[in-house]
Amino acid sequence: MPAVPIDSFAAKGRLDAAGSTFTIYRLDALDRAARLPYSLKVLLENLLRNEDGRTVTADQIAALEAWDPGAEPATEIQFTPARVLMQDFTGVPCIVDLVAMREAMAALGGDVRRIDPLRPVDLIIDHSVIADYYGTPQAFDRNVELEFHRNAERYQFLRWGQAAFDSLRVVPPGTGICHQVNLEHLARVVFTEDGTAFPDTLVGTDSHTPMVNGLGVLGWGVGGIEAEAAMLGLPLSMLIPRVVGVKLTGALPEGSTATDLVLTIAERLRAHGVVGSFVEFYGPGVANVPLANRATIGNMSPEYGATCAIFPVDDETLSYLRLTGRDREHIALVEAYAKQQGLWHDPGHEPAYSATLEIDLTAVVPSIAGPKRPQDRIVLSDAPRAFRAVLGGYVSCDPAPVGLDEGSAESFPASDPVAVTGGHEGDAPVHFDTGRALEAQPLNPTPVTFRDGSTAEIGHGAVVIAAITSCTNTSNPEVMVGAALLAKKAAERGLKPKPWVKTTLAPGSKVVMDYFERAGLVPYLDELGFDLVGFGCTTCIGNSGPLIEEVGRAVADQDLAVASVLSGNRNFEGRIHPQTKLNYLASPPLVIAYALAGSMTVDLTRDPLGTGNDGRPVYLHDIWPSQREIRDVVSASLNAQMFTRDYADVFTGDQRWSDLPTPHGELFAWDPDSTYVRRPPYFEDLARTPEPLSDIEGARVLVLLGDSVTTDHISPAGAIKHDSPAGQYLAARSVDRRDFNSYGSRRGNHEVMIRGTFANIRLRNLLAPGSEGGVTRHLPDGDRATIFDAATRYADEGVPLLVIAGKEYGSGSSRDWAAKGTALLGVKAVLAESFERIHRSNLIGLGVLPLQFAPGQSRESLGLSGEETYTIRGLAGADGQLPREVTVTADRPDAAPVEFTARVRIDTPTEADYYRHGGILPYALRTLLPA
Repeated sequence: MPAVPIDSFAAKGRLDAAGSTFTIYRLDALDRAARLPYSLKVLLENLLRNEDGRTVTADQIAALEAWDPGAEPATEIQFTPARVLMQDFTGVPCIVDLVAMREAMAALGGDVRRIDPLRPVDLIIDHSVIADYYGTPQAFDRNVELEFHRNAERYQFLRWGQAAFDSLRVVPPGTGICHQVNLEHLARVVFTEDGTAFPDTLVGTDSHTPMVNGLGVLGWGVGGIEAEAAMLGLPLSMLIPRVVGVKLTGALPEGSTATDLVLTIAERLRAHGVVGSFVEFYGPGVANVPLANRATIGNMSPEYGATCAIFPVDDETLSYLRLTGRDREHIALVEAYAKQQGLWHDPGHEPAYSATLEIDLTAVVPSIAGPKRPQDRIVLSDAPRAFRAVLGGYVSCDPAPVGLDEGSAESFPASDPVAVTGGHEGDAPVHFDTGRALEAQPLNPTPVTFRDGSTAEIGHGAVVIAAITSCTNTSNPEVMVGAALLAKKAAERGLKPKPWVKTTLAPGSKVVMDYFERAGLVPYLDELGFDLVGFGCTTCIGNSGPLIEEVGRAVADQDLAVASVLSGNRNFEGRIHPQTKLNYLASPPLVIAYALAGSMTVDLTRDPLGTGNDGRPVYLHDIWPSQREIRDVVSASLNAQMFTRDYADVFTGDQRWSDLPTPHGELFAWDPDSTYVRRPPYFEDLARTPEPLSDIEGARVLVLLGDSVTTDHISPAGAIKHDSPAGQYLAARSVDRRDFNSYGSRRGNHEVMIRGTFANIRLRNLLAPGSEGGVTRHLPDGDRATIFDAATRYADEGVPLLVIAGKEYGSGSSRDWAAKGTALLGVKAVLAESFERIHRSNLIGLGVLPLQFAPGQSRESLGLSGEETYTIRGLAGADGQLPREVTVTADRPDAAPVEFTARVRIDTPTEADYYRHGGILPYALRTLLPA
């Protein structure tokens, strides 16, 4: 673990605040620190505090202090986050690995209690509730009952972990969404530990972790392997990033919302190009952006490709901390620390940035985004024409997403963080031609008869889902109260949603329903069918549940291009619901408006939403609440006591959680019949010290791939098909096909996951020409088999395996199972022309050797078919520094062997340690063993 701290720059100092004295690491000890952006100051403090001379060095600190804003990222530093945030889909496998580490510690004679997160970990269960029931006061309870039924094994495991691990806290189901809970309760802004005060930082196993950037807390989404490293107190390797400054001026005009603002920012930043960069907001307009709006902007940073999108600390930060019931003394510490460290926002100061752009808040207008990408903003008045402009493409077929869009689309439903390096020409926003006359595409009107005998007619463009969902907007009291006031006015005028629209309300915390109740607005939401369906992600991650049965049948029979409108953050085709080809992001008030209108062909700025109870048409402007109305209700209905009351027992859960039959003890009692949670094999036969490195001899190629193979191609995702190896595994264990669930829900079972590795239908294994998905040839006999079955045969034969690929191997979403599945299939090395950085790191974390062809070389230029037998020499005897290159020999049965050198892509001493130990988990375990 980390060595004794060093203070090469004499930065250690004292801060007196809130009646106490704290140790701090002063940024003013470095002469050039004041010019740095806020986010880099936070990283600089992190390095100063964690300097140990080996992992974090004085050279790293000096490089960050001397940061050149115009340089491309090239300098590697080691970042040690203060804490880790998880949700259930991505968090379960991390806890499974910790449990397996405990068992290995026991087997090696160590103290199992030493296997506990060394950094605080909060896991919020929010990804599993589905909006099966809606439009009834009983919807919430019935959906939670179904959630517990479907996920009982996983929840029992997490409840055991809550008691077994001191540093793991679990927020039970039915409580909220991880990012909103983090913003409203968990985030500290300034962390204190052993008398030292320092900036609160985190990594999260969810792509929208940057929501907390709105509070001035630096954090972003990572894959499970990086999160496990952070849990164990290990630093994360990163390049000093580019930082793009966004200068804000003015204030939002009447009628524009935080959603309109964030969609505008997403469009502007996509056009500018910020993929892989930090984004930071500054300027006089910052003070005019409420904290909740800042959080909305930070939340959507993955949609414009930024690692984070952060606001500095200011008076608005302190106001929000007071509103949400944070401790008075801690708020005083936040203010004192930020001002002492130069982290307090100065609207007249412009730090050094890699690039800047300016956004005038007064120019923001009501907007939606879609029909399939969050950056494709549409001015609300243009929405019907924009819909008509794209309709032809949805009645036929659209191309698959690429670049950042592909990575974002792949993150469903588990919300894996996006891992894309650099921009792509397809990332830019699309502007639909709404000005020219368009040939009218027939809307294919189709009659629908409902269960009660009533009838209606739907066609292309019908809105069949209207969902107030996602922490992106439900964390924002102004847009939520705005939606509820609009519902009140609509109900009072006698308006109802169209009968084909499924309406749902799923806030990110219980506080939302508290202020709705206090303001007397719940009856109006219920009257319009926006009853509470759950506290969780629901529609935003595709957990929208079935359409109205008769509507779904009509859509399928007539192949209608119907739409969803949601207050979420992503809208890729097929992700919100398999039957909604068009999906639009909108503010919560506009979600209700579209439920009333029932179609994307309605111009909400000109056409009536319906007929009132007085027989007169009702327009959106008739029922749209003013900013003053909204703020008056927020002021009267929202207070700190709501937050302190709702979060007082946030880790307790309801009776269903308490009644779960849960094992006890320091070691988990694995259920041999469980198909959700199983003991992973990472520590089988693990010795106290690592075996010496050896060359890889007699390897066979399992998969031969081209360029741009993403983690979605590699990692199991989506529904489990009945005829797949994973489906066959479940069927053999008497799991009914309707209960197969998704790979995301079964990430705690490696037997399911390895059977889905390299099984994506879009994978093209060049070793098995003409095949789709997880097919390969077993060599030397050439028998075609699933990749899992072939890997099993090779394992029985004692044959190590190799993957050969082209450029950009492992881009997409940051899925740890893309590396875990690769390792468990028996792959010892991956040889590629280039790697996505995070996936390369993840491979090392699982003990898989990343090798890179020499510049100008590839499998094609070397004439490699994948049928060769491979030997990799240069590793044996490398007990000190790993070689920079190895020699690869490809032996061919009917020709001379091909010999070439490949670069070893293990780039830091820490990565070398992980590889020598067989991966990050064995390394961490051995460091905790008694001498």
